[in-house]
Amino acid sequence: MRTLKIRIKETARVKKGWSLYRLAKELGLPQQTVYSWANGRTQPSYDNMDRLCEILGCMIGDLFEAETSGEKLSIAVNSD
Repeated sequence: MRTLKIRIKETARVKKGWSLYRLAKELGLPQQTVYSWANGRTQPSYDNMDRLCEILGCMIGDLFEAETSGEKLSIAVNSD
């Protein structure tokens, strides 16, 4: 069975060269909130996920990977 791992820390570093602290500042959120997402304790809301993608210049699939295989998750978004 595959589980999803959120890759906020890695994506912020690769796309912008930012730490989680800087990402939290850019999002206008408490640092602890972003650290909780990165450590898998909590997950961002849909609104915050959209903000993450907008700020980092990435797609939702870039923020997740399947833990068992290390492959990036492919997510199709329906624009209807």
